[in-house]
Amino acid sequence: MKRREFITLLGGAAAWPLAARAQRPEKMRRIGVLLSFAVDDPEALARVATFLQALQQLGWTDGHNVRIDYRMTAGDADRSRTYAAELVALAPDVILASGSSTVGPLLQASRTVPIVFVSLVDPVGAGFVESLARPGRSVTGFTTIEYGLSGKWLELLKQISPRTTRVAVMRDPSLTSGPAMLAAIQAVAPSFEVELKPVDVRDAAEIDRAITAFARGSNDGLIVVPNPTAYAHRQLIITLAAKYRLPAVYATRFFVTGGGLMSYGPDSFEIDQYRRAAGYVDRILKGEKPADLPVQAPTKYELVINLKTAKALGIEVPPTLTARADEVIE
Repeated sequence: MKRREFITLLGGAAAWPLAARAQRPEKMRRIGVLLSFAVDDPEALARVATFLQALQQLGWTDGHNVRIDYRMTAGDADRSRTYAAELVALAPDVILASGSSTVGPLLQASRTVPIVFVSLVDPVGAGFVESLARPGRSVTGFTTIEYGLSGKWLELLKQISPRTTRVAVMRDPSLTSGPAMLAAIQAVAPSFEVELKPVDVRDAAEIDRAITAFARGSNDGLIVVPNPTAYAHRQLIITLAAKYRLPAVYATRFFVTGGGLMSYGPDSFEIDQYRRAAGYVDRILKGEKPADLPVQAPTKYELVINLKTAKALGIEVPPTLTARADEVIE
């Protein structure tokens, strides 16, 4: 999806002054935006609106002193590679990218264009930066989930559904974070007496087949680790979990507001990353180098529970769990 169509969808969510647009810019800078969401995803629109608003507060207005080029991949690997090459060819001053599925292709296209990432798991392990404190390369940004958090998803699943003994772990095999998060869950699985089933998915058809093949009894559950394929097809996953009565735990709040059972992750921080990323983009446009800007990690995680979904699944949520929740959806 190209810039014009995306701005049309964005509409008035992050409007900028007409007077500022009308002025003749002294020097036009260029920002690329490569996101793993679908172009019409309201979560993408909210994140870009936050980014644009923060940029404007820092003195950067699209069409006045900066031009912003958008590409939205909808979690498609081929599209990520194509759009990464397109954005690099536009010679941007800096690129905002979401997740390793976009940063990887961008680095394949160029090792010199500055990149500010958001919602990325383990940039050191992926080889994108040398360390969190000193990235040392053309990439910096904001991480979202630590691998150690993955075991918490299984713990929460057992708390909300103690009868669960088989759990499918849905991941994208093309991402290095998938196997690492699965390993963290496997490390704690014996203590919860749970059998794990890794489920590799790359598109909607695989998601449908995998969940249908897995769900066969009353003791099954589902964990969806962060990946752009799951984000792009989250409504399908939520629908299938409801159809097969699978208690499911997700990493992001928007699964739960869409009808999923429970999430645990840095949700408020994830949106706020786009505001903070604008600050890094501003500093790079003013001459600082990504290598000198430390990678930042979340400090708080939020538990969100959908009681309506729990009731539909026949689950009585323990009062101790609802008391710990940061948000309960009735």
